[in-house]
Amino acid sequence: MNTKESTAITPRREQDYPEWYQQVVKAADLAENSVVRGCMVIKPWGYGVWEGIQRHLDAMIKETGHSNAYFPLFIPLSFLEKEAVHVDGFAKECAVVTHHRLELKDGKLVPAGELDEPLVIRPTSETIIGESFSRWIQSYRDLPLLINQWANVVRWEMRTRLFLRTSEFLWQEGHTAHASSQEAVEETFKMLEVYRILVEEVLAMPVIMGEKIPEERFPGAVDTYCIEAMMQDRRALQAGTSHFLGQNFAKASEIKFLNREGAIEHAYTTSWGVSTRLIGGVIMTHSDDNGLRLPPRIAPKHVVIIPIIPKPESEAAVLEYAESVARELRAQSFDGRPIEVVVDRRDIRGGDKSWEWIKKGIPVRLEVGPRDIEARQCVLYRRDKGVRDKAFMAAQEVAASLSAILSDMQRNYLEQARAFQEEHTRRDISSLEEFRAFFTAKDQSKPEIHGGFVLGKWAGGQDALDALAELKVTVRCLPLKQSGTQGHCIISGRPATQDAIFAKAY
Repeated sequence: MNTKESTAITPRREQDYPEWYQQVVKAADLAENSVVRGCMVIKPWGYGVWEGIQRHLDAMIKETGHSNAYFPLFIPLSFLEKEAVHVDGFAKECAVVTHHRLELKDGKLVPAGELDEPLVIRPTSETIIGESFSRWIQSYRDLPLLINQWANVVRWEMRTRLFLRTSEFLWQEGHTAHASSQEAVEETFKMLEVYRILVEEVLAMPVIMGEKIPEERFPGAVDTYCIEAMMQDRRALQAGTSHFLGQNFAKASEIKFLNREGAIEHAYTTSWGVSTRLIGGVIMTHSDDNGLRLPPRIAPKHVVIIPIIPKPESEAAVLEYAESVARELRAQSFDGRPIEVVVDRRDIRGGDKSWEWIKKGIPVRLEVGPRDIEARQCVLYRRDKGVRDKAFMAAQEVAASLSAILSDMQRNYLEQARAFQEEHTRRDISSLEEFRAFFTAKDQSKPEIHGGFVLGKWAGGQDALDALAELKVTVRCLPLKQSGTQGHCIISGRPATQDAIFAKAY
């Protein structure tokens, strides 16, 4: 007999993690697959989460001196060809437009009007933005040029999963040009830190900041830096990247300027971005077997009030009380905006309403009924404390303490995720045999379940990369915080000084 408590999501995480993820997305009504292969429809609740991420990140981007702009979706093929390494890195993922109209022939629409030059649908915008930069920048007085755009991107993925990997997705991409290498490097690290703050303090996902090894760099970049998070199946998720491009793209796009000494030189550029993949990260970091759990700072709504109406004659009074509580709560603020409250007036059972909101991950549920009117109270449920943990609170007390409750929930989610990451990070593995055992599933019926993160020495080399590939493990990054000690590569045994994070990844 199964003594485990029943849950809203089937299967559980421990039974089938990939399917559990899909069911959480469905139960929370976040998104669905489109009729267009590999694309998704982001539904209102899911888009509300993205708007929460956008709101915080856009403010931070502007605070660091960047301005928003927009550049074309279509990129001439010749622009990509100027940067050979870059185009080679994206060639297999590019969608290409070759015709500019349709004609009706034999009752069927067929492409007509072949373009003089094929247009690539934006996989990333370094080359098209570089063309504008080459015209906008003439002198050192025009630098630095700090631009960001919010846009959609197309990368023709063969195997897709909602939010984590789709053929079209939403993102922001920053592009900057500088007069010196030092300034560009400083920009690269500044934006990496912005991403760390966003992901840790807003999304409540702890990350490791690091540098990508040469084999994992963005195509055409001199250096790529990233933030890596651990999901509940102990795989890594690359949550953001920041690239120092040196003069590579500037030379390809002819971004030149007259320097202070009167000489012409190429600018130094950077690019950096995060995407709707972060929503997938939030799902896999925080959700449980009852559905989504949302950090309050990105929740589309903070509170749902569920009227409990046992008899028709009590409906008017209960709804009036619910609305009065909502008004009190909306007069309060959290995270720099009014607390967002919804009163669920739908004519369905209270229990069904509660489970819908539990699965959506709304931070706080309040129930009010006839008895609560008399006592001027509410029944309060916090999503971070399970589905049945409840407290009876006076309505005035709820209004006075709600901001603090939401702040406490935000901290709890980060602390829980950080404890999980720490629990599943090993620092004591010293041999390839131990390493292999750590990343080999103990239960072969669940091959997606494995060890977690390993922090160890790395010396590089193709033989070591091949050994990792056999285990489907990668070097996620070389942490920015290095120990400075000498040792031996955990894979090859060769002398090594660099610390690295190893993991399976999305």
